[in-house]
Formats: sequence, C-alpha cells, structure tokens
Amino acid sequence: LFDAEFVAIVGYAARRLGDPADAADIAAEVFTVVWRRIGDVPMGPEARPWLYGVARKVMANHTRGAQRRGRLVDRLRNELQVRPAPSGTAHSDIDALRLALSTLPEDDRELLSLIVWEGLSPAEIAIAMNVPAGTVRSRLHRARQQLRHALATIDSDGVIERSPQTGHVPGSGQALAARHEDLQ
Repeated sequence: LFDAEFVAIVGYAARRLGDPADAADIAAEVFTVVWRRIGDVPMGPEARPWLYGVARKVMANHTRGAQRRGRLVDRLRNELQVRPAPSGTAHSDIDALRLALSTLPEDDRELLSLIVWEGLSPAEIAIAMNVPAGTVRSRLHRARQQLRHALATIDSDGVIERSPQTGHVPGSGQALAARHEDLQ
C-alpha cells in the first residue's frame, strides 16, 4: 500500500499545502495512521479513497496546529520584551549579581530565574521542576539567603571575599551562630 500510494498522497498534500516538506510530513503521518489502524484499511480499490480521507483529516489537524502556533507566536511576540536594567542600576551591580548567581548551585539558579525572569509562582515551579510545592518554598528561601550572602561578600573589585583559613565566606559565622543559639 505504501509503495503504491505514497507518491499520490504526497502530491495530494502538496497541491493543498504548497510546501513539499509539509506534504512529506503529512504523507508520513498518513502512513503512521495506516500502520496503527491496519485492520481498518479496506482491501482492494477502496484503500486509496480511504487514504485520501485519512490525509484530509491529517491535513486539517496540521492546519489547525499551524494556526495555533501562529497565534501563539503572535501572542508571545506581543508579551515578550527584553527587560532593561532598572534605571539607576550601575553596570557593576548587574555584574555583581551575575557573579553572585554563578556561586549558587544550578538548581538554585534555575529556581530564582523561574521566579524572577519567568514570573512563575512556587506552585508552578513545583510542576516545572517536578518537586512538591513545599520543597520549592524551602529551596527558594535558602536560595535567596545564599544569593543575599554572596552579594554581601563581593568586594569593590567584583571578587567574592573568602576567609584564607577556612575557605568559607567571611561574616557568615556570626549570623549562623546567633541563629543556632536562638534555636536552642
């Protein structure tokens, strides 16, 4: 059936769609349907009209999908905009933020970017990252703390200050010790 009718189905789709690549995709989808529904394919001379019926439905789905994609592209084009740095923000502040973000684990960077740049809620991030919403909230809290801490330890030359003895970021011990005492 494929050998006998493939060229006819590609021609049928090409005449209606005008794009040979789309026509080839349509024909491939038609024969995928044939493969899945081999028991429904009529025998003999009824097979060709049945294929055209399948091709007609596949092209309708293709056209609807293309229209949906076109509307989505138009909507995204209208919604998406490059967010400039807030006025008054020095270029060095942006560099410091990038440096501070680079010190965070990848999952924390992703979490913060989903919140800030993508505008997702913690519940939406839970779906995107496939973790419970409570986990997102606790990770978000931790990531924000780590980012604040990293920003606070960047010196005027744009370098993160580290304690020479321990390799840890200075200034964090007092706050952690105070919190530890409060918990006891």
